[in-house]
Amino acid sequence: MRLFGGTFGGSFGGSTVRRRGAGAALTAATAALAVILPVTDAQALPAPSGPSGITAKGAYLLDSGAGRVLWGRAADTRREMASTTKVMTAVVVLETRGVNLNKRVTVKQAYRDYVARYGASTADLRTGDKLTVRQLLYGLMLPSGCDAAYALADTLGSGGTTAGRTRSFIARMNARARSLGLTRTHYDSFDGISHGRNQTTPRDLVRLARHAMGNRTFAAVVRTPRTRQKAVNVNRTYTWYNTNRLLGSYRGALGIKTGTGRRAGHCLVFAARRGGRTVVGALLGDSAARLYPDAAKLLDHAFGRRTGA
Repeated sequence: MRLFGGTFGGSFGGSTVRRRGAGAALTAATAALAVILPVTDAQALPAPSGPSGITAKGAYLLDSGAGRVLWGRAADTRREMASTTKVMTAVVVLETRGVNLNKRVTVKQAYRDYVARYGASTADLRTGDKLTVRQLLYGLMLPSGCDAAYALADTLGSGGTTAGRTRSFIARMNARARSLGLTRTHYDSFDGISHGRNQTTPRDLVRLARHAMGNRTFAAVVRTPRTRQKAVNVNRTYTWYNTNRLLGSYRGALGIKTGTGRRAGHCLVFAARRGGRTVVGALLGDSAARLYPDAAKLLDHAFGRRTGA
């Protein structure tokens, strides 16, 4: 389950994309943190046609503040979601009662063995290093580290064994999905490595993203293009780059999460803010070549309705 990395410039299918510095991207995103994003949205997709040429099998686009559906395709069809799963992983961590984001977590060899076994995306955590829960959230969401996901689930799950703790954590992910009304979402992993029943819909994924962005820590993490995090017990610094190529390239991009897998295809849940409006979208089952052009085209479509692309 390898994910994209790097940055880009130029244009996507007529959608303007600009290379910007990390500082400018952070400034553009700051205003979004004051917005409390609701969970519910309009249920029926609108009749007007959306942008042409979108290749994703499933898509959904929402004006977050108004709760108005802007466009969708197979919005309620279940599909595998790959590492966009990690949005819920982060939500469960951040919503754990009494969570201490400064709690130190020791990296176990089991976490490294896990990513090696599955050929999974990794934060390249080193055995014996201690990192805080907050640092692991960056390792989870920027390089999409399945080792960071394992460490968080093992640390914040309940039970006497690693297997028991991770199972309980996944159960909490499913319980939170139900409480948020994500009726067509089911998790069977803490990181998106599917065991046959790790599925969501574009509509559910957008609902989750809107909820998650209401948490200031989550919003700060996912809008970060790059971070350097030093282990708290040894002289080692981790440098992690965000896999979301919209950041710093599409004006007003706020982040969220990438994902890719053999059965899932290429996936992206994304958000951007312009002219006082926040738009959230999701693409499931897209192609590698079209994922970011499709996201940019959808955002241009959304902002072009009132403010111009």
